Amino acid sequence: MSYFASSDQLPEWAKHVPDGWRKDWLKWHVSLSTARPDEEQRATLPYLSNEDIASWTGKLLREELEPCEADSRLFQTDDVLFNKLRPYLAKVFHASFDGASSGELLCLRPSERVQARYLFYVLTSFGFIDAIDSHSFGSKMPRADWETVGHQPLPLPPLATQRRIASFLDEKTARIDALIEKKQTLLERLAEKRQALITRAVTKGLNPDVPMKPSGIGWMGDVPTHWRIAPVKRIAKLESGHTPDKKVDEYWQDCEIPWVSLNDTATLRADDYISDTAFKINELGLANSSARMLPSRAVVFTRDATIGESAITTRPMAVSQHIIAWLCDEAMVIPEFLLFAIYGMTQELLRLTNGSTIGTIGLADVKGICVAVPSVAEQAAIVNSVSQQKQRLGDAVTKVSASIDALHEHRSALITAAVSGQLAELNG
Repeated sequence: MSYFASSDQLPEWAKHVPDGWRKDWLKWHVSLSTARPDEEQRATLPYLSNEDIASWTGKLLREELEPCEADSRLFQTDDVLFNKLRPYLAKVFHASFDGASSGELLCLRPSERVQARYLFYVLTSFGFIDAIDSHSFGSKMPRADWETVGHQPLPLPPLATQRRIASFLDEKTARIDALIEKKQTLLERLAEKRQALITRAVTKGLNPDVPMKPSGIGWMGDVPTHWRIAPVKRIAKLESGHTPDKKVDEYWQDCEIPWVSLNDTATLRADDYISDTAFKINELGLANSSARMLPSRAVVFTRDATIGESAITTRPMAVSQHIIAWLCDEAMVIPEFLLFAIYGMTQELLRLTNGSTIGTIGLADVKGICVAVPSVAEQAAIVNSVSQQKQRLGDAVTKVSASIDALHEHRSALITAAVSGQLAELNG
């Protein structure tokens, strides 16, 4: 009996399939291939990881794949590979070559009743991905399995209609993807413009006619003659922090003290100020660690993993050992000016980063970081000017990002509508 005919809990996206389309479980027309490569194949076949596949589009993220690994599964041209690890990422690949893949990729081989490209679009439709994700298991690394995937509905029109749908979606999604790519390029240019204006402002000031002098520091170049060069530690007190012992439950109960850690990296990246933190600690944990409460308007700065993500605290907070905090002497440096100076030295921070797997900046290098320091009045003027320009660029970024989101939504809706038979012009 048909899945569609027997099930009273169809996913919403598959409830209105046109008459004349087959209405079965996916596993009735698609098989799971689990063959492993032999020694000769491992020596010659390329290896495809789930990390090599772009979400939703199925494009390869690398031009050249690594040699085959021993723990892998064979796939062949026109197989469709479905990523079972964190299925919400929608990593699906329509194979255009023979190879071997990670065990996280289910190798699905369509029967003669299923056109491979059409199957690819079914598997990348939002409705299908959402249904699989809702049945995944595991909290930290959710997975699906063949039992779940195979028991999803496969709306199956005649082969001619499948080809027509696949051809239509190839054309439409290519246009949408090209437009998204152009807008992504625009976002990159806006980011470059933002970086350039900040770096220029904190190293050259606002007056283009002011006399200049060599700074003696490569990333700064020339600076106004009336500015001085100073290590940050001379104008702000350097602080770091600690993590209370996680094996002591009492340190992590009824926590109310904001505690800046690497878990706040995204917040630090997104805004000039941080008012709350992902994790908090309590008074007992604070008292039994090397962390201490720092005053508001501290400039916090990541020194491990993603380097140099910074913001100004809006209230007293503690920090982890992975965070540097500068407490500014506002008679010498305004926190906002120091923050913009950190933004401006991105390339210098990358140069100072050590460690191939997880980057880090040593305390000795942190203590050696220098900035160009104008008067406090000039700092305030620079902060005001940069803030206004950042706001205008931020507004532009918001609009472009919103248009990209709308294009992604349109792309997803178009695919789901096409493979569920909701586009009448494709069903004849």
